[in-house]
Amino acid sequence: MKNNNKHNDHSSSSSSHMNHNINPLLMVFFTINDLKVGKKLSIYFPKRDPSKSPPFLPKEKADQISFSFKQLPQILSSFHFPSNSPQAQAVKETLQQCELKPIKVETKFCATSMESMLDFVRTSLIIPTKSSPLSSSFKLLKTSHLTKSNVHLQNYTIFDTPELISAPKLVACHTMPYPYAIYYCHYQEGDNNVLKIALEGENGDRVDALAICHMDTSQWSPTHPSFQVLKLQPGDMPICHFFPADDFVWIPAP
Repeated sequence: MKNNNKHNDHSSSSSSHMNHNINPLLMVFFTINDLKVGKKLSIYFPKRDPSKSPPFLPKEKADQISFSFKQLPQILSSFHFPSNSPQAQAVKETLQQCELKPIKVETKFCATSMESMLDFVRTSLIIPTKSSPLSSSFKLLKTSHLTKSNVHLQNYTIFDTPELISAPKLVACHTMPYPYAIYYCHYQEGDNNVLKIALEGENGDRVDALAICHMDTSQWSPTHPSFQVLKLQPGDMPICHFFPADDFVWIPAP
């Protein structure tokens, strides 16, 4: 990890996230230097209605449906999506993302069912399946909104000391746009810190936010959006990001 004054300047100026040229959806990144009580960050938290999110299919049904970029025309036809529609573009991008080659020290998987997600988690975290029940093997962590509002992007202040959660291994899962539930899950070896951060928004919103700090970004692509937001380069310093409420992290249970 490199460390010099100009990087500290970068993190200081970018952490306020007041660059209005940046896509608001990317306003989730910050640096490890920002983890201070009283620090103000501009953060985007999508407020999606879980009841309107597409459900998981049973594994037996999901396994029978094509999920491959090579079969994109057939997939679009099966969902009756015109090839030039926004829905078709979302399906295309999800399939492309799921088939991208993982970076070094990373294992990735797109789960098309809850069963396949749990299989990936179990394998990645090397959890025994016979000697201990599922519920005592690993647990799920997520962001919780303690108040309700329709504000997506605003300034939040860290109002309590961030809680470091012991997680020698973890699997992060991110929801992807698709007609039924798809989660992009990845297990990344290396030094990653899992945190719960108490936030208060300018409008009084309270969020018990889940975040991960990646301590080594040297293998990341230079085009990773975090570098655009924070004005950094791969390996400059640890980079952290918040999770929306419908993404989550699996860790071994203590």
